[in-house]
Amino acid sequence: MRRMSDGFHVAGRAGANSSVHVVQVKGAITHATSPALRDAVVAAGPINVIIDLTDVPSIDSTAIGTLVRAFVTCNKAGRKLALVGLNHRVAHVLQLTGVDSLFDRHPTLPEAEAALS
Repeated sequence: MRRMSDGFHVAGRAGANSSVHVVQVKGAITHATSPALRDAVVAAGPINVIIDLTDVPSIDSTAIGTLVRAFVTCNKAGRKLALVGLNHRVAHVLQLTGVDSLFDRHPTLPEAEAALS
């Protein structure tokens, strides 16, 4: 788990099956915290990735770039990437920036794990 002084932290863990890695994020994803998210996605290795944003109140433009790069990295490697638990604010930012259609989105972690299995 990578913790930062502003209460942000990100942790990766195995999913319900061996083909899924879950990256759980807590706190706002900003210019200062985006590198930790990027590192956690890279650390997932060659399996599908679910980014759990349930405890993320907001994201900025740097976070958008980090999420898009994560999508591209997974896509090029033949892996899937899904987002879970987006609140209205985060979903709206993705929609306003026009990148929401890139991501498979699911309301719960079990639904995302089932979809990526």
